[in-house]
Amino acid sequence: MEDSSPRPLANALKLHDYPSTFPLARSLRRHLHFHLGPTNSGKTHEALVVLQKAKSGVYLAPLRLLAMEIRDRLMDAGVPCNLVTGEERVLIPGARHTASTIEMMRPDQEVEVAIIDEIQMLQDESRGYAWTAALIGAPAKHVYVCGSDAVTAPCIRAIEAMGEPYNITRLERKTPLVLETESLSGARYSRWKLKKQLQKGDAVIAFSRKDVLTLSARIRQWGFGVASIYGALSPEVRRTEARRFNSGEAEVLVATDAIGMGLNLPIRRIVFSSTHKFDGVAPRDLNATEVRQIAGRAGRYGIYPVGYVNAFEDDELRHLDHMLTTSDTAEMTRLPITPNLFHMQTLSDARHNNRIGELLAFFSERVGMESDIFETATLGLHVAQGHLIDEYAPDLSMAHKYVFSCAPVSLDKAHERDYFLACLKSFVEQRRRSLPMAPEWLTSTSPRHLEDAENLSKDLSLYAWLGFKFPQVYYQGEQVPALRSRVSRYIEQALLTQAGFGDTAKELLYGYR
Repeated sequence: MEDSSPRPLANALKLHDYPSTFPLARSLRRHLHFHLGPTNSGKTHEALVVLQKAKSGVYLAPLRLLAMEIRDRLMDAGVPCNLVTGEERVLIPGARHTASTIEMMRPDQEVEVAIIDEIQMLQDESRGYAWTAALIGAPAKHVYVCGSDAVTAPCIRAIEAMGEPYNITRLERKTPLVLETESLSGARYSRWKLKKQLQKGDAVIAFSRKDVLTLSARIRQWGFGVASIYGALSPEVRRTEARRFNSGEAEVLVATDAIGMGLNLPIRRIVFSSTHKFDGVAPRDLNATEVRQIAGRAGRYGIYPVGYVNAFEDDELRHLDHMLTTSDTAEMTRLPITPNLFHMQTLSDARHNNRIGELLAFFSERVGMESDIFETATLGLHVAQGHLIDEYAPDLSMAHKYVFSCAPVSLDKAHERDYFLACLKSFVEQRRRSLPMAPEWLTSTSPRHLEDAENLSKDLSLYAWLGFKFPQVYYQGEQVPALRSRVSRYIEQALLTQAGFGDTAKELLYGYR
């Protein structure tokens, strides 16, 4: 009979003392330095100056692209720096500095200085736990916590509970941020009014791949050079597009809210094409933190004396005004954590159950944390991935199931789900799996395979991630960069000639023209 009493299990899982699961950090008597403020306030820059001078250090980034940017900055300054992400390891002989994505933090490797960037990402339902782990477990004597002031209260509560010293530095924007008084189209959106209002240095923000591509194609037809950035693009392509905008080759940038995550771009004005985004269930209004993070990218210090913000329609402009003048302090009171392999193995042994989907669901719903500081993160996507693994690989060990449950895959995208299952099948059968074949269209100049190329890029990312975990099965990991480079070059060319989808989501919904 299965033991289902949650309190003894919580004790066995050591949930009552999450900080103790990071013994190296607890032994260091860390000092935390909070650098808090809006975008363009120099908060991360000041921390990077300290990191550059340190004997050893780590920069923990929210995006692979940002980790690459900081690695390059340190290398250019003469500081050897490794790059470590879920899908690549670029190791420099003798380097004592590392730039990595935050999920790749090494809690067992002491450094002098650690930087945790974009701390407000604690609010992210699917990834917030990684910022908790970094805040509690970064093994550095000096930890710099950078980001907005939205989540300061729960962070300080956790730091004080551990008895660690800290100081807070609050910074102000170095350039004014001005919300323009008239929207680009007025009371009712019109693409023809918009055409006359766009200017060099504008970044038009959309919230779907289709809208980014449609607006990019249209604005290019109006005579502007255009760069495009959205989530389905690989970091290499996003980097190229950012470089085109930085150099002035592209006069206008069309991007999703990905640019709100620390990317340094010479944007004069942020223009919101919409103030709604789809959250996976339904459209919702942008909140204050999102608006501030995105809008704050306007007016890059040292390039423009003022940053401007606008929208397509008057109603959207009013929403921006409200969000920019409303406190963005988060309502969260506890920091999210997620179960690790120890938790899963302990739970599996206690319940005599090897079905990781059920165990993740049980952890989320039944194993309560009697803590004023920590809470179990939302595990919906993790649970769904666990159920899929149980269905197609029921006999795998818990350790192997746990690794696959953490694989970077979007199960709501059919192509990604199918490729994940194909990779899982290869592992179950212990059959070596080669890289996807390079398709013939890679040499084409036609943009019509853009989506195929994006899907292939995702496949390569998953293959590389699995290759680091199980190189005996996914044995061609060293060949990923060469094929990824070819795919990226195709995508970059396709972005310059793709024709979009005719109308944006807003135009289709409201019949706008």
